[in-house]
Parts: sequence; C-alpha cells; structure tokens
Amino acid sequence: MRISRVTNISGTVSEFILLGFTCQKEIQIILLMLFSVIYILTIMGNTSIICAVWSSQQLHTPMYTLLANFSFLEICYVNSDVPKMLANMLSETKTISFTGCLLQFYFFFSTCASEGLFLSVMAFDRYLAICQPLHYSTIMTHSFCIKLSFFCWVGGFLWLLTPVILISQVPFCGPNIIDHFLCDLGSLLALSCAPVPRTTLACGTISSLIIFITFLYILGSYSYVLRAVLRVPSGSGRNKAFSTCASHFTVVSLFYGSVMVMYVSPGSGNQSGMQKFVTLFYSMATPFFNPLIYSLWNKDMKKVLKKLLAGLSQRFPKGH
Repeated sequence: MRISRVTNISGTVSEFILLGFTCQKEIQIILLMLFSVIYILTIMGNTSIICAVWSSQQLHTPMYTLLANFSFLEICYVNSDVPKMLANMLSETKTISFTGCLLQFYFFFSTCASEGLFLSVMAFDRYLAICQPLHYSTIMTHSFCIKLSFFCWVGGFLWLLTPVILISQVPFCGPNIIDHFLCDLGSLLALSCAPVPRTTLACGTISSLIIFITFLYILGSYSYVLRAVLRVPSGSGRNKAFSTCASHFTVVSLFYGSVMVMYVSPGSGNQSGMQKFVTLFYSMATPFFNPLIYSLWNKDMKKVLKKLLAGLSQRFPKGH
C-alpha cells in the first residue's frame, strides 16, 4: 500500500488515508468477499421488507409503516460507509478527500442518530399498543405516524450538524492517516494540528446525548410494557404481547449493546482494533439481522413475504 501525506498549498491536509483492516492479502480477499455478501444480503433483505409493507394492505398500519421507514434507513446506513470500505480494500492508495471524509462522518452518524430515534418511536408504538390499547387507534393515526417518521429523519440529520461544522473548522496539517475504515470522530480529532478540547467535548457530548437519551427512553417504555404484559393472564394474550415486542427489543439489544461497548471499552493498546470491530458490528450486523429478525418472528410479515416470493417464482419460472 502506498502511503503519502497529501496537503494543499496552504499546508492543510486535503486527503486522508483510511487504513482499514491491516492484514495479509489473502485475509483481505476473504474479508472483502464476506463483507460484500453481507452487504448485498442486507440491501436485499431490507428492500424485501419495504416491498412487503408497500404491496400488502394488511401491513398498512403504523407499526409496519415505521418498520418500512426503518428498513429504508438501514439501507442508507450501510451505504454511508460500506461501499467506500469495500473499495478501499481493493485500492492501493485508500484515500478519501477532506470533504468526502466530512460527508461520510455526517451521513454515517446522522443515520445512526436517526436509527436511535426510530427505535424510540417504535418502542413508543409498542407501549401504546400494549399499555393503552383503547387509545391506540386515536393516538397513533396515519398522519401522526408520518409526522413521527419525519421527525426521526430530520432530527437525526439536524442533530449532527453542529459536530460536522465544528470538525470542519479544526486545523489538519498532517499526518493524514486514519487507523479505521471510516472517518470516525475520535480518529479525526486525533489528527488535529493543535489541541481542540472544546470541540472534542462538544462533539462527544452531542454524539453521546442522542444515544443515551434514546436508550433510556426505550428502557423506560419497555419497563411499562413488561409490567403490563405480566399483568395479562398467562396464555395466548401474554404470548402475543411478548411476540410483538421480542423482534424490536432484539434489534435494540444488538444496536445499543455494540454502541455501549464503544463507551466502556478500556483504553488498551488494541483500542483501535476494538473500535474497528465494534463499529463494524453495529454498522453491518444490525442492518443485516433486522430483516431476518422481523421476518422470522412476525407471522404477518412471513405470510406477505411468502406471497411475494410465490408471485416472483410465477413471474420468473425456472428455466426461463
């Protein structure tokens, strides 16, 4: 790999080098093939959920409308970093422009923030359905569901505006090597020419707040849900209540579990390796498992997906 420090006339860095996964060429090829397959399956899986919700009148409910939005968000999420990561695994230079680095940071962490907001809204939807069933249809109307979805999209992207503006004003004059596969906050600020404690504190606080606020809200919502479910007489009613929440709570556990590890991981010498692994997990694993979890644990979704597959097999029969 050719490593160079690229600066413009003023002496500031105009490009960064994303080291990615520093391992043998054979392992790089195996990882490239593995990540490519996961990426393709992630796009296909989340697209199938969107198509299922779009095509079935049975799934035109607030819960599935939120799920379709969430699946589209997952597609945007993986596209914000995975294609560049795969391209760099084939590249000798592994460079990304300064503007491209800022845009990657902004879109990756904005979709990450929007994901937290969507998971919170989906927890609110389950809280209303189980704890306030008589008022659910009057509160969670179609228009209110659209407004909540709009809030999640806009809120996530507005939340990260301040950090990206602050980072754009940080002086970078070299070195320009980022020991990561994406433009992460800590990796970027570590390359600053001068100490920027206020920027580091502000960006870290803003990024952490959205994670912990949404996580605490989800925990609070599910504490009420759990208490309401335990009051239901044992039988089909309790099982149905558990099944409607199990898939969502599993996705929440995958996403927040990996994100929280980032904040409690010790600052050891292998910290960069741990950051790569954890970031890779919550940037690829959650979008990958999301369609599997929701399709395997949801009877309505399984029925619609089977109809879609049956329709495709009739339209494109084998041998034609």
